[in-house]
Amino acid sequence: MGRRIHILGGSGSGTSTLARVLATRLASQAFDADDFYWHPTDPPFQKKRAPAERLVLMEALFLPRSDWLLAGSISGWGDPLIPSLTHVVYLTLAPEARIIRLRRRERQRLGRAILPGGPQEQTHRAFLDYAMSYDFPDFPGRNRQKHELWMAELSCPVIRLDATPPPEKLADQVIEALDPTRAEA
Repeated sequence: MGRRIHILGGSGSGTSTLARVLATRLASQAFDADDFYWHPTDPPFQKKRAPAERLVLMEALFLPRSDWLLAGSISGWGDPLIPSLTHVVYLTLAPEARIIRLRRRERQRLGRAILPGGPQEQTHRAFLDYAMSYDFPDFPGRNRQKHELWMAELSCPVIRLDATPPPEKLADQVIEALDPTRAEA
């Protein structure tokens, strides 16, 4: 039986990391919604693809497969994928912990470019502001309330996890939820 798992949560909750760990453990392949949402640019995340173009790319690269993991949010623009999903994993993490993870990740990704006066400083600050707004229901972008409403409409199982533990422990929890007998082996 194939598993097509979508992992979502606020920026910094660890969706991409968990997807990679699970892909290895489940002998599957992980994909990131950002790779379909954004055109490749330098610096990254500057030009959005049209929703139809995102879906065409996904169809070409992985949707027909029986097993895959997709990290990031597709709620709204990726709704045509919903019938393909066998499971959704929703990661939550306190905003303070998410911002610490995001700052660490952005320092690794962009280095000195995000320092005061660096070429990416303004973009970095705007992204952190955006990411920290996830927990505010009136934020017009991606937020927790929108994700909750989106998940309430799903017919597949939703696995809810606190993303505080290390990714390997989270993967254990997902695998147990996918197949309780496998966790006992």
